[in-house]
Amino acid sequence: MTEAFTLDELAALIASRASATADQSYTKSLLESGTARIAKKFGEEAFETVIAAVERDRAGLKMEAADALYHLLVLLQDGGVPLQDVIDELARRTRQSGHQEKASRNR
Repeated sequence: MTEAFTLDELAALIASRASATADQSYTKSLLESGTARIAKKFGEEAFETVIAAVERDRAGLKMEAADALYHLLVLLQDGGVPLQDVIDELARRTRQSGHQEKASRNR
């Protein structure tokens, strides 16, 4: 059995790669490419995840979901939003039903 790997560890790895050089790190090259490019990559990976899910492609879904999570964490790094802030928001939302949470939004 392999050792567990967490999203916290991935977020920390992404943060550490932010100080690397772009020729050494794909993460750094993404961060240097700007928010629009990072968001586009996340969108592409999210779309590919949806396609794999609809096609019932379990292997593809696993791989594309990993890509989507990685690119989401890069986007969060770029935006200065710690993963823990997202986790805290999810915890806040789960204290009520999904319908109540959506109704309480100010959007």
